Amino acid sequence: MALTIFSVMIVLLLIGFPMMIPLIAGSTLGFVLIFGGVGQLETMVQQMLAGIRPASLIAVPMFIFAADIMTRGRSANRLIDMVMAFVGHIRGGLAVSTAAACTMFGAVSGSTQATVVAVGSPLRPRMLKAGYKDSFVLALIVNASDIAFLIPPSIGMIIYGVVSNTSIAELFIAGIGPGLLILVLFSTYSIIYAKMNDVPTERPATWGERAKAVQQALWPLGFPVIIIGGIYGGVFSPTEAAAACVLYALILEVVVFRSISPAEVWDTAKSTGLITAVVFILVGAGAAFSYVISFAQIPQSVLAGIGIDEMSAIGVLFTISVAFFIGCMFVDPIVVILILVPIFAPVVQSVGLDPVLVGTIITLQVAIGSATPPFGCDIFTAIAVFKRPYMEVIRGTPPFIFILLSVSVALIFFPQIALFLRDIAFGK
Repeated sequence: MALTIFSVMIVLLLIGFPMMIPLIAGSTLGFVLIFGGVGQLETMVQQMLAGIRPASLIAVPMFIFAADIMTRGRSANRLIDMVMAFVGHIRGGLAVSTAAACTMFGAVSGSTQATVVAVGSPLRPRMLKAGYKDSFVLALIVNASDIAFLIPPSIGMIIYGVVSNTSIAELFIAGIGPGLLILVLFSTYSIIYAKMNDVPTERPATWGERAKAVQQALWPLGFPVIIIGGIYGGVFSPTEAAAACVLYALILEVVVFRSISPAEVWDTAKSTGLITAVVFILVGAGAAFSYVISFAQIPQSVLAGIGIDEMSAIGVLFTISVAFFIGCMFVDPIVVILILVPIFAPVVQSVGLDPVLVGTIITLQVAIGSATPPFGCDIFTAIAVFKRPYMEVIRGTPPFIFILLSVSVALIFFPQIALFLRDIAFGK
């Protein structure tokens, strides 16, 4: 039965259907095969509705809406200008600024694709003018956007937290350490690349210009204060922090900066509604599919086939990492989380792994897979936004992927990279 279901899903994908169709078709076929007809399809609908019922999921459209508002407004550019004022003059400073800007925008949006658009659009022309090769620029933007999946708020972590019933607040803070480590390593590589390719430096900003840049960025810097400070100060839940971010974004861009009009807010809301509809259909279909594979005991068969029951905790983490990395090379990250997390959940619990650590590793892996050939979704976002051919977008990615995979391995052997801040914040 499992082979039949997955074969149908793969055929539909190869034909060209969007991922929601194979997922729904697989769930429907599973219910028909399990219950011997269409009489129990109402149970599938109930499972889909149950999948989108958790209140924590409200944070997803809220963060998407806030990110869309800021992308259309001035917040992203002000954050970029502040970073550039301090590091733009060093060798490789423009590339370091790009990585840092991706990190800072990730602390606002939680979306890798939004980060590619918001940071890449203004900085790519500046980097090309400064003498960087386009293959390096595209690879840096695509891979540095992965940091947005780790730095809170992370849409991937929200989905994982809902599926695995793990604290989203703990997941958020656990992503900060790995995210900052990736930023440091990307910055180091960027400096080495600039020196090897003799990329010229820019004029150092005066302290007056730096002070002005900081002053202009103070308003956008309120977003991480609201998200991180509000959640861990006990003021907001993650969902309430998302709603506060939307209100703050509206006040900032409509009233303070006056960068977007009320009519543009309406257009942004419609865009967010379309994206949210797709996400929630995927979540609902994923919940029904998880019910099917659990009822059919497919996880037990798959895990027994690879001998995971005999593995150590480190072996389990490596297996999980490989599965999610490969999955996201071909399929949307949300879909991979929805399908694979229920499969690995029993073994994670049986070997006593910290679900927050597992969630951080999974989030990093799906972020890496999203920027990895052949079908990483961030690659196609960059192709659409920058209008460059596929091979040019992926040509410079290997060094960045190597760095990301190295951080993933480091997380497995040194879990305190992720758990140190979590343990301090929650007294564990």
